[in-house]
Amino acid sequence: IVMLIAMTSWMEVARVVEAQMRSLRTRDFAVAAVSMGSSNARIMFRELLPNAVAPIVVAATLNVAHAILAESYISFLGYGIQPPTPSWGNMLEGAQSYLTSAPWLAILPGAAITLAVTSFNFVGDGLRDALDPRLDLP
Repeated sequence: IVMLIAMTSWMEVARVVEAQMRSLRTRDFAVAAVSMGSSNARIMFRELLPNAVAPIVVAATLNVAHAILAESYISFLGYGIQPPTPSWGNMLEGAQSYLTSAPWLAILPGAAITLAVTSFNFVGDGLRDALDPRLDLP
């Protein structure tokens, strides 16, 4: 399941990387490096890549939250990790028959999924704020 999610979610990060590189290569520092005769590899690794790290890290962090949700709902539907291996989706699926007698069996895994996804989203948002040089913080 992890490999399937990883193979299908890398495209979002790749689009962010491509857009960032296209934007950065027209900036003054990259044009100056080209005019000074720097090699393509040097421009990429010394000028462009360090300036593109922030959006890449933020996009990757936000994709972790998406991967948690994807694994949970795939397991909930019965196509993912099979019982008895524990998974939040398996826990939610198993708790369906006990919703009236023991609702905490569904509330706790649901709260854990919500907390984990929200935490990763806040980490991604905090990284965006911390790593964005254009953001003027007091």
